[in-house]
Amino acid sequence: MSCWETKIIETARGNFEVFVKGEGHPICVTHHYSEFNATGDYFADSFTDNHKVYLVNLKEAGNSSKANAAHELSMFDAVYDLEAIRVELGYSKWSFAGHSTGGMIGVIYGIHFSNSLASLIIVGSAARQYANSSSKCIYHPDHPRFDRMQQLIEILKRSDLSPGEREQFSRERTKLSLFHPHKYEEYFSLGIHKKISSARMNFFIREQMIFDVTRELGKITTNTLIICGCHDVQCPLPFSIEMNELIPKSQLIIFNESNHYPFLEERLVFRQTVLAYLEDALSY
Repeated sequence: MSCWETKIIETARGNFEVFVKGEGHPICVTHHYSEFNATGDYFADSFTDNHKVYLVNLKEAGNSSKANAAHELSMFDAVYDLEAIRVELGYSKWSFAGHSTGGMIGVIYGIHFSNSLASLIIVGSAARQYANSSSKCIYHPDHPRFDRMQQLIEILKRSDLSPGEREQFSRERTKLSLFHPHKYEEYFSLGIHKKISSARMNFFIREQMIFDVTRELGKITTNTLIICGCHDVQCPLPFSIEMNELIPKSQLIIFNESNHYPFLEERLVFRQTVLAYLEDALSY
C-alpha cells in the first residue's frame, strides 16, 4: 500500500492539510469530523485507481487551521472551505464523493455550488436529521445498540487512550455497522487508521439536530450517484430513497449485502459501480 502525498493548501479561508493520491480527473473527499493522515482512507481509496483524489482535513482536524469562531466548524462553512481549496488548486470543476457525514457535506455542496461539481457521489448518508427520526438508526434512543454506540463515541474522544485501546474501541464501534461483523479483519486489512476531531464531532452533534435541507435538493443540478447499504444502521436506506426522489439528476444503487460500508463490504461491485458512473458522468 502506497502512502498518500501530504500537502498544505494555503487559502484565504485558512490552511488545509490535504492528502493526494492517483492520477486523472480530480475528486475531493472529506468527512465532517474524521482526522486523516498519510495512510489515507478506505472510502477515498476506492477512487484512486482511475482518478486524482484530494482527501481533505477540515478545520480543527490534523494540521489544518484552527477555527476562530464556532460557525467555522459547520457543514456550510466546510463547503466554502472546499471551494477555496478547489480555486487554489486551479480547477474549474472537480467531483465530490462523501460517505456518511461526508455525504451530508456533499449534499450542501451540490445545493450551493453545483456549477463547481462535475459529479457528486453520496454514500450512506442523508439530507436531514436522522438520529431521532428513525428507530432503525443506531443513534436513535430506541435502537437496541444505542447505549453502547454512545459509550464508544465518548471513549474515542479521549486523548489519553493508548494506541491499542483506541484500536480496540474503534474496532468495536465499526463492527456495529457491518452486515458481517466477523469479516472486520478482512475488510480493514490495509493499515489505514484515522482519529476523530473531538471539536468537530461535538459541533456536529448539535448541528445535526436541526439539519434538514430536503426542500433545497431540487437545486442540485449536477449528476448525482446515491449509494446505500440495504442494512445501513447509521443512515438507514429510506434517507437515500428520499434524496433520490428529490435530486433531479440522481440515481440510487442499493447494496443488498452491506450495512454502512458498501465500499468494503461489497468492494469489487462498489468500485465497478462508481467507475462506470464516473465514466458516464464525466463524458458530458
